[in-house]
Amino acid sequence: MENKRPVIVIVGAGFGGLAAANALAGEAVDIVLIDRRNHHLFQPLLYQVATAWLSPAEIAAPVRSIFSTRKNVVVILGSVTGVDATARTVRIDDGLRQIEQRYDFLVLATGARHDYFGNSHWEAFAPGLKTIEDAIAIRERLLMSFERAEMSTSDDERNANLTIVIVGGGPTGVELAGSIAELARAALAKDFRHIDPRLARVLLIEAGPRILPSFPETLSAAAKRSLERLGVTVNLNCRVTACEANSVTAGDERIAAATIMWAAGVKASPAAAWLDMKTDRAGRVMVEPDFSVPGCSGVFVIGDTATLTDAGGRLVPGVAPAAKQAGRYVGQVIATLIKGHAKPAPFRYRDYGNMATIGRRAGIADFGWISFRGPIAWWLWGIVHIYFLIDFRSRMTVSINWLWSFLTYKRGARLITGDEQRKSVDTENGTR
Repeated sequence: MENKRPVIVIVGAGFGGLAAANALAGEAVDIVLIDRRNHHLFQPLLYQVATAWLSPAEIAAPVRSIFSTRKNVVVILGSVTGVDATARTVRIDDGLRQIEQRYDFLVLATGARHDYFGNSHWEAFAPGLKTIEDAIAIRERLLMSFERAEMSTSDDERNANLTIVIVGGGPTGVELAGSIAELARAALAKDFRHIDPRLARVLLIEAGPRILPSFPETLSAAAKRSLERLGVTVNLNCRVTACEANSVTAGDERIAAATIMWAAGVKASPAAAWLDMKTDRAGRVMVEPDFSVPGCSGVFVIGDTATLTDAGGRLVPGVAPAAKQAGRYVGQVIATLIKGHAKPAPFRYRDYGNMATIGRRAGIADFGWISFRGPIAWWLWGIVHIYFLIDFRSRMTVSINWLWSFLTYKRGARLITGDEQRKSVDTENGTR
C-alpha cells in the first residue's frame, strides 16, 4: 500500500530546523532532515573553541543521535543544490551522486555565511566563524602566531606575530577579543621562554560609533571599558579598506598582523536563488507573516535565511532564540494545514533578552525591564548557555571545563593539529 503520510523536508540542522522537527514530533508525518554536516552545532559557544577554551565535541552533537528514538525522522548527509517548487522536489548532492527528494512541505533553515561586502578574496586572510572547521582553523592560526613569535628573529616579525586583529564589534567580535586577551595574558603567560604573551596586541575594529549596537548605549560603553581593562584596543568609526596575508588596513593605517579574524557581517545562504525569489540586501527571502514563501505552496523559510516583520511590528532578529521560535511556529502551522484546521495567529517574536560576555569575569545582559553588567551578567550568560546545550553530557562537560578554567586559567584544548602546523614545519624545512 502506498504511503499517504505527508513528507516534511527540513533543510538545515541548526536551531530552527531542529525546533521545526521537534514541533512535529507527535504528528503522523515523515520527516526528512538534510544537512551537509552530521552534527548540530551550538554556535553561541563557537568562539570558545576558536580561543582554545572548549573542544568541538563539547558544543556539538550528532544529528542522528539526537533523533535516534524518532522512527519517523530520516537524516540525509548531503548538500542541497536546488529546489523545484513546481514538482515539489529537493535536489541533493551526497558526494557520490545527485538525488531528488519529494516533499509535501519544505522548511528551509539554512542559516547564513560570512559577508565581506564585495571583497570575498579577504576570506583567505581573515576567516570568519560559522562552523567547527572555522573555529579549529582560527584556533590553529592563533596558537601558531605565538609559536612563530617565540622563534622570531626580529622585533618587527615578533610584533606582527603578537598582533591579533578582530574586524567587527558585534557579539562575536567582542567575545573573541575578550577571550583572546585572557588567553594571552593568563593561560599562555608562563608557557614561553623568549616572548611574553602578555604583550600581545589585541585590536577590535568597528566601523560604527560603538560596539554592540544592539545593546543600550550604557551597556555598550561598559563592554568597551571591560575590554580595555583586559588590554584590548577598541578602534571605533574605523573601516577596513584592505586585507592581505599579514596585514590589514583600517582607515589610513596599515597594521602588520599575523592573525586577522572577520566578525563584521553575514549574508543569507543561497536559498533565495533556489526558489528564484526576491530578497533583501543581505540575500534573505522576504516571507509572509507565517514564514511561507509567496507563490511557493508548502514552502517555508526561517532563521537567518528569512526576513520578517512580526505581528508586533518588530523585525525578527537573526539570533538563535528567534530561529527556535520560528521553527516551533512553522511546525505548528504545518500541523494545522495537514489537519485542515485554522492556522495559528501570525508569528510574534518574544524577546527574552540579549547577553554578551567579555572575558572571564565580565558580561552584559539586557532584559528590557532590567539590565546587568559585570560578574553577575557573566554568570547569567553561562547558566543560560549551559541550559540550552543540546544534551546532558555536553552540559556536564562544559560546566566542568568552565569551572576548571575559571579557577586555574588553564585551557585543555590548546592543540595545533592541522594545516598551520604543517605549513610551519614545511617552511622550516625549506619546502612549499
